Amino acid sequence: MTQPNARLSGDFKLGGELAVHRLGFGAMRITGAGIWGDPADPAEALRTLKRVPELGINFIDTADAYGPDVSEQLIAKALHPYTGVVIATKGGNSRTGPNQWIPLGRPEYLLQQVHKSLRNLHVEQLDLWQLHRIDPKVAREEQFDAIKQMLEQGLIRFAGLSEVSIEDIQAAQQYFPVATVQNRYNLVDRKHEDVLDYCQAQGIGFIPWAPLDSGDLAGSGTLLAQLAEQYQVGPSQIALAWLLKRSPVILPIPGTSKVVHLEQNVSAVEVTLTDDEFAQLDQSGKAAS
Repeated sequence: MTQPNARLSGDFKLGGELAVHRLGFGAMRITGAGIWGDPADPAEALRTLKRVPELGINFIDTADAYGPDVSEQLIAKALHPYTGVVIATKGGNSRTGPNQWIPLGRPEYLLQQVHKSLRNLHVEQLDLWQLHRIDPKVAREEQFDAIKQMLEQGLIRFAGLSEVSIEDIQAAQQYFPVATVQNRYNLVDRKHEDVLDYCQAQGIGFIPWAPLDSGDLAGSGTLLAQLAEQYQVGPSQIALAWLLKRSPVILPIPGTSKVVHLEQNVSAVEVTLTDDEFAQLDQSGKAAS
């Protein structure tokens, strides 16, 4: 039996230049409880990371706040040098304990965190750096200008934003080309539908976080469960297949710290939903949102 390969998810060019396979890997879960400290099983987390490129995934998303630092350091330990693998990271959140996330967007802090990520990942330039959150306590123009300067200095190649509105993106575009937007989006959480449509029109990569949340739609007897049985995969793989079909700019990044779950997620690329199945799921998701 051949193993699934993320190449089948198709390609997207970050910033119109850097091609990645659309199904990526989110590296938040390779940390401890509350996204704090080391993972419960460090050896399995490393095995999972090493398996990522073997399954054709060449786009990994992380953040300095995951751990903090733990996720970036494990990625470097498992995969450096990153031959053919694009590592995206984020900055702009401070951590004071498990499950604690505090936006911090002062320019000097953002610059400090970029330098820390460069050191953690053992690279001289970050492929993609994303502002984890716009800090409401700091003028967003100051944050955008700091990102512009880091691009000009060559510390980062491309820049993106997370949890933003269309208006936020347009404001940022006055300072730098927005390569990606990372907002919460899945089958049953559709509040950023307008942002996704804007990103598609602009050629901006849209990275949906929490891509596997399907709420009550995964219950026994539901359409999602029926399709999962039909395609002989899990409901999560159907939810991923729906995302991949929803828009050519969507880059799902399901995360896990276990090899078996990683392999299951990648099997979503072998599911090709019909237009009718997609439409029915779309309606079910909107009704449940």
